[in-house]
Amino acid sequence: MNSIKDRADLIQQQAARLGKKVYNDVATAAKETAPKMEMQKSCCKLVTLEEAIRRSGLKDGMTISFHHHFRAGDKVVNLVVDKLAEMGFKDLHLAASSLQDVHKPLIEHIKNGVITNISTSGLRGDLATEISHGLMKNPVIFRSHGGRGSAIKNGELHIDVAFLGASSSDPLGNACGYSRSDHARSICGSLGYALPDAKYADKVVILTDDLVSYPNTPNSISESDVDFVVEVESVGDSSKIASGAIRDTKNPRDILLAQTAAKVIINSGYFKDGFSIQTGSGGASLAAVKYIRESMIEQGITSSFALGGITAHMVKMHEEGLIGRLIDVQSFDKVAAESLKKDPMHKEVAANEYASADEPGSASHYLDIVILSALEVDVNFNVNVLVGSDGIIRGAIGGHPDTAADSALSIIVCPLLRGRIPCVVDHVTTLITPGSSVDVIVTEYGIAVNPRRPDIADRLKQAGMNVVDIHALKEQADKIIGEAAPLPFGDKVVGVVINRDGCVMDVIRNIVD
Repeated sequence: MNSIKDRADLIQQQAARLGKKVYNDVATAAKETAPKMEMQKSCCKLVTLEEAIRRSGLKDGMTISFHHHFRAGDKVVNLVVDKLAEMGFKDLHLAASSLQDVHKPLIEHIKNGVITNISTSGLRGDLATEISHGLMKNPVIFRSHGGRGSAIKNGELHIDVAFLGASSSDPLGNACGYSRSDHARSICGSLGYALPDAKYADKVVILTDDLVSYPNTPNSISESDVDFVVEVESVGDSSKIASGAIRDTKNPRDILLAQTAAKVIINSGYFKDGFSIQTGSGGASLAAVKYIRESMIEQGITSSFALGGITAHMVKMHEEGLIGRLIDVQSFDKVAAESLKKDPMHKEVAANEYASADEPGSASHYLDIVILSALEVDVNFNVNVLVGSDGIIRGAIGGHPDTAADSALSIIVCPLLRGRIPCVVDHVTTLITPGSSVDVIVTEYGIAVNPRRPDIADRLKQAGMNVVDIHALKEQADKIIGEAAPLPFGDKVVGVVINRDGCVMDVIRNIVD
């Protein structure tokens, strides 16, 4: 079967068995003259964005979803919602894994009634500020990454149409976050947060700026889950993935916190051959892995796996033989994305398989150590990573409560003060991760250990580390800047925080100027 005619006949037969429509004029032309790539482009899945929206059956009031693997460089959300507004859609529920500064144009779509509900893990920038002041009629629903994966799987968060940006796709929808080409335009790496959407949404639309010949292998999303493929000018700017909360810090205070967190790990009793680790977003928590590396080399210790958002530092340690496997739900930089493309020991994982509470095989269940950041902690070890001390939403839940609950040792890295704002308080502004899941809080003024973990406290004291009572840290903050004035919250609920088990954890009220 070497001729173009034979191959076209086979495509026609396969399409007939699958019940797919193939236009006779296109098929006939393909048999006679069209090259292989042109035949593939005649696939009925390959359509314009407007046609994909029309054929998806999307109606007013339905739920659309997106992923955030391009982070600040994402172009898909704005592109799609602009088109939906142009087509006259109203009252849509936007379910994104997270929303960034770049999504400021959504403000006008909310004001115009195109978007009336949002479900997400986090909000940042002007969009977050406007919502904090009461922009939306309905409160935003906030879930952790693991909680979102569970909600999609069990139907609590039902997605009508998923619009998923992919770094490459073939005309049938085999898609991934990298490309076989060395000159790919938009690389994001793992599509872990998009995978539940692709599997469980009623309709799936892949948007890509790198349409490749069939079959696009290996692929993260299978053609069997995809209804339409749309070729666009750009799905994202890869250079903006490693920015904001996942930047590589040069802040001296963050470096000090990272070094202290590394010492906590080394002396905790969990730093032994075969341990597993995750570092959350935030400069200090990401930087800690660099200092752990030095002790791993000195003591001849290797890690079985690193989990979560994978960075260039972790890739380097993996290539050095210090980390056995990388389990990647989100690639935090281009180095990690390229590693996923070429390294069979670098595994992509779906959000629900990463950290869902009700998924027995979730990787987070096997996690030894996690290092996480915080906006605030309180004297009961509760943590807030979503709402700033000024009452403005400015962060994301991410996998914070998931990994803190599942890990054997959870470490929160947090400065005592940010400017004139205390980070250790009596009660956190918004409860995201309960104190029952937190073991150690690291500040530049000392280390507080949860009273339920006297074993950890004893080991750190024996190592000569500065272990202090959490109340002493709160008093130190008050001594430096005094007690903070109460925030001017209004009566309107602008956000509802859902615990990873599906229950309401807390609510966020509007901030009044």
